[in-house]
Amino acid sequence: MSGALAAAASTTSTGEAVQFWVLGTVAVIGALCTILMRKAVHSALSLAGTMIVLAVFYLANGAYFLGVVQIVVYTGAIMMLFLFVVMLVGVTAADSLKETLKGQRWLAALCGLGFGILLCAGIGNASLTTWNGLGQANSGGNVEGLATLVFTKYVFAFEITGALLITAAVGAMVLTHRERIERARSQREQSEERVRTGRNVPPLPAPGVYARHNAVDIPGLLPDGTTSELTVNATLRGRGQIRDVSGEALAELAALEQRSERWLGRKPKGAGGAANGRGANGTSANDAVNGADANGASADGKGADERSEDAESHKGAAK
Repeated sequence: MSGALAAAASTTSTGEAVQFWVLGTVAVIGALCTILMRKAVHSALSLAGTMIVLAVFYLANGAYFLGVVQIVVYTGAIMMLFLFVVMLVGVTAADSLKETLKGQRWLAALCGLGFGILLCAGIGNASLTTWNGLGQANSGGNVEGLATLVFTKYVFAFEITGALLITAAVGAMVLTHRERIERARSQREQSEERVRTGRNVPPLPAPGVYARHNAVDIPGLLPDGTTSELTVNATLRGRGQIRDVSGEALAELAALEQRSERWLGRKPKGAGGAANGRGANGTSANDAVNGADANGASADGKGADERSEDAESHKGAAK
């Protein structure tokens, strides 16, 4: 029986050979791209591709549990988390990419070469006296066989790996911790300072103009009816991405739409939408704009009677 297993293990089918060389080449290329790409996002995507190829190898060898875990946990969760963090934080030109330790690349190359020599020596000197097929290794199921190996034969290596991971997590927390330069002010102290200086005593309104828009790039209304740019995010303010939704801007937009319709030879549309919404006096913004074009005055500065007369005269002239 052992002779038959040894003979079966020493032979490889054409499909297995093609699968190994094709996927192995893809895995090696992905690993090289991970360390050679200049952009962190490209490196993360290359590493995700390498992990997917490893999962295919696991599935082909009958380790279905490892293959699913490799895709779901490592590729689908951990790698996507890395990619999300990299794309969210980004690497700007202000980040220094120069070596902080001289000669660290040569040291890393020597360490990698030494690891490769040890790996090749271990595989070359391995002696397999008995052959265990996949049927015997997974006789009780792949999960049971994996658990037996991890918690019996390799339990010491498993515990050391867990200790290393915990040490790495604690080290990351210690390195990223920053002490405060000054004492954090309480909410009461901040309120007293606002009252003393007279700036922003009440809470600032949320972004967006009430009953018109709620976008984050639109300033909110203050109690006196004016807009405040402080309600827009500081990043958008720095970029100049603040949208104007005042009455004058809406009137200009409605007039531009009407001129475009006339230039295209279409019938001007009636009141509706954000630009043509009705005001408190029941008059549409379209009529207000028509009145402003006819008399050269502001649409908001006229009364209800003047707007209706201007609208009728404008419609009569159009007929």
